[in-house]
Amino acid sequence: MNFFRGVMGGQAAGPQPSGAETIQKLCDRVASSTLLEDRRDAVRALKSLSKKYRMEVGTQAMDHLINILQTDRSDSEILGYALDTLYNIICNDEEEEQDENAQKQADDLGVQFTDTFIQDPEHVTLLLTLLEEFDFHVRWPGVKLLTALLKNQGVQVQGIILVSPMGVSRLMDLLADSREVIRNDGLLLLQQLTKSNAAIQKIVAFENAFERLLDIITEEGSSDGGIVVEDCLLLLLNLLKNNSSNQNFFKEGSYIQRMKPWFEVGDDNSGWSAQKVTNLHLMLQLVRVMVSPVNSPGATASCQKSMYQCGLLQQLCTILMATGVPADILTETINTVSEVIRGSQVNQDYFASVNAPSNPPRPAIVVLLMSMVNERQPFVLRCAVLYCFQCFLYKNQKGQGEIVATLLPSTIDANSISAGQLLCGGLFSADSLSNWCAAVALAHALQDNLTQKEQLLRVQLATSLGKPPVSLLQQCTNILSQGDKIVRRGSKVQTRVGLLMLLCTWISNCPIAVTHFLHNQENVPFLTAQISENLGEDERLVQGLCALLLGICIYYNDNSLENYTKEKLKQLIEKRIGKENFVEKLGFITKHELYSRAAQKPQPVFPSPEQMLFDHEFTKLVKELEGMITKAVHKSSEEEKKEEEVKKTLEQHDNIVTQYKELIREQDAQIQELKEQVSSMASQTEQMQTTITQQVSQIQQHKDQYNILKLKLGKDNQSQGDGSQMNGLQTEELTQLREEMEELRKQHTLLQSQLGDKDALINTLRSEMSQTAEGSAAGSDNTELLKELEALRSQVQSQSAEINQMKTERQELLRRAEAGSSDAAPSSDGSLDAAKMAELESRLAALTTDTERLKGEAKSSSESRAELEQQLASVNSTVAILQTEKAKLQTEVQESKKEQDDLLMLLADQDQKIHSLKQKLKELGETVDDEDDLDARDQTDDDEEEEDDDED
Repeated sequence: MNFFRGVMGGQAAGPQPSGAETIQKLCDRVASSTLLEDRRDAVRALKSLSKKYRMEVGTQAMDHLINILQTDRSDSEILGYALDTLYNIICNDEEEEQDENAQKQADDLGVQFTDTFIQDPEHVTLLLTLLEEFDFHVRWPGVKLLTALLKNQGVQVQGIILVSPMGVSRLMDLLADSREVIRNDGLLLLQQLTKSNAAIQKIVAFENAFERLLDIITEEGSSDGGIVVEDCLLLLLNLLKNNSSNQNFFKEGSYIQRMKPWFEVGDDNSGWSAQKVTNLHLMLQLVRVMVSPVNSPGATASCQKSMYQCGLLQQLCTILMATGVPADILTETINTVSEVIRGSQVNQDYFASVNAPSNPPRPAIVVLLMSMVNERQPFVLRCAVLYCFQCFLYKNQKGQGEIVATLLPSTIDANSISAGQLLCGGLFSADSLSNWCAAVALAHALQDNLTQKEQLLRVQLATSLGKPPVSLLQQCTNILSQGDKIVRRGSKVQTRVGLLMLLCTWISNCPIAVTHFLHNQENVPFLTAQISENLGEDERLVQGLCALLLGICIYYNDNSLENYTKEKLKQLIEKRIGKENFVEKLGFITKHELYSRAAQKPQPVFPSPEQMLFDHEFTKLVKELEGMITKAVHKSSEEEKKEEEVKKTLEQHDNIVTQYKELIREQDAQIQELKEQVSSMASQTEQMQTTITQQVSQIQQHKDQYNILKLKLGKDNQSQGDGSQMNGLQTEELTQLREEMEELRKQHTLLQSQLGDKDALINTLRSEMSQTAEGSAAGSDNTELLKELEALRSQVQSQSAEINQMKTERQELLRRAEAGSSDAAPSSDGSLDAAKMAELESRLAALTTDTERLKGEAKSSSESRAELEQQLASVNSTVAILQTEKAKLQTEVQESKKEQDDLLMLLADQDQKIHSLKQKLKELGETVDDEDDLDARDQTDDDEEEEDDDED
């Protein structure tokens, strides 16, 4: 232990060892000591020497310290000493002031030790594991060490943490630590961890980081909080900037609404602390990140809508119009409001309605423009106001029309200052920056709006007393030509560039404005003179803009002026300037160093007023027109004619398409109106259905009540009511029975007529078949047919008998029913006695049974009628078959008649022979029967057969 006392400051005799030797001995002691206390004392000594002998401790002790972290996990004190020692040799923060070279060497040394530490990724994983220890002496130095590693080699350490299981989640637990020191250093760690790594940013966001950070900001006092609020805001900016996934998650989680209380400021805004200014500045930047123009249009529009709905935009406008707000906060608020309203019609309309708290109240736009054209205001504030005005007019044709309307003669109010008056005043003031800002602002009022370009041609300006007013277009060209005369005396290029940008934006895609510009005979010679001269570097940009303006006059020329048609202007360029020289001067614009800077983003950010030359929207216009103008200058007249024809054709097609679009819109409107009518009618139908249902239910209730009352009345008057009710019911049944019988009678009559027709047909067939049967001696088929006909005839007769029986039963039933009704009629009197009522009830019961029986018989008769109809159908088919057989038999009968004639002839000859033979036999004395006797016998037999037929 004497060794440690000497190292830690104790007095020892003899020569003192050097720092490197001491560190070597301490390292040996850490590696070889078996007692935990000896190792702990050695590590403590290394910690005390690590700042003074950073190089020696880092090179000799790092491996031993890492080994301590791996082996002595049970002792938190030695772990804390080891982590502090590693932090001291890796961290580059030096308390002492050093020169740049010493600081650079220290930074390089920290990077070297960091590389050594992270060569084995398990070391970082080990450090993440140690962060789970709750002990303050382990967790806090571990957080600081990991933060230092991320500062020195952020990308490599981020990769290791990203692939480590639950690595990010372990670090997120630091925000929930109850010890503020660890929580605050955890914020710094997460700031370093989330820098430029979208994957880690997403993981941190989905680990509920937004909720925790916003809670911390609220607990710390929002904008009035300290450095912790600043750290939270910086971490939020890391998570949201250029990360569309996290931005969408932030919006969908309704966290935008929680930002509104940050911007609540009181009436007394004096004495803002530096920390509050910093916090509010970061809060405004956080709002701008959500609505940045570089985000996707859909996401930006959704955030703008949410900010308006939750009142955040209104709160920002309150800060904008408040007094006592620091200049840098006011500037950043103007920039924030600009991007919240940019391209959002609802937000732009709201901003146009905001008034400043002045007497009389003035629109916020007018107050801001007054600051823009005031050369005493700070440069950054004037740039912010210009950006706000540009965002207000971006894709806002309504706002453009309102600004231009303030310049028209019919709307000018002499008692108040308007936006148009301020722009004109700035356009022609002596301050070149005001000239440039006013020109760019007015150009944005004309951007992509042909109507306002034509309206602005009506603006007239009074230059001096006694002289006629001149147009705004003419005044701009006059200033340009006067500036050209003064330029030799060091005139300001900024004013001329602003006016040229305004003119190019004004007359582009507007042939009427081109005609007005060319109508002034001095404009074209001025432009050609400017382009053809060889001027210095500062004037090259002006030459390029003059070439662009002349090219626009060629490209959008409608040839309405004979002296300045497209062809004549091109000839003028070829003679006085040269086509190649013209194109070269036109290229001076895009080659300018400030052009590319302005083309990067919409916000005008310039280090100094002298570098404020290009506008972002104008750079897009140059990019669009440069190629077209170059082609137009080199084109021949024939090609232009063809292009004009094509343009006319396209215009015609566009007109047709426009007409169809209007027709479709009208039809859509009609369809929508009809849909509304259908929906209203459907709702009315539903109401009527419900009403009908209610009425039906009411009717049913009334019926039920009526039946109940009827029963009550029947009970009150039994002697009379019961009989009448029974008679009434019986009368109804009798009426229904009569109708059924009438229907049966009609059906029976129809069936009888059909049967009569069939009988007649059968009789005719029978007579014909009988004749045929008598004429045919050997017709076996005829015999079978006759048998079938006899069977059919007997069947029909039996059915006829059944029908007659049913008829008689029906008549008997009708007679009984009439008798029952006649007997029941007198019983309706109220003076019948009980015996008569009993007899009537018995009669009614018998009549009821008879009625039931009659119904059954009617049902059976209908069934038998159906069977008869089926039999008739079969008889019809049989008749058809018999008719075909009849035709065959008739042919056979004709043939048989011929044969019979021949037989008769033979029989006659035989009779003569027989008669002669009989005479001979009589002469010989033999007895022979005569023919008369035979005829008599045959006659008797025939008579008997006829009697049998009649009986049948």
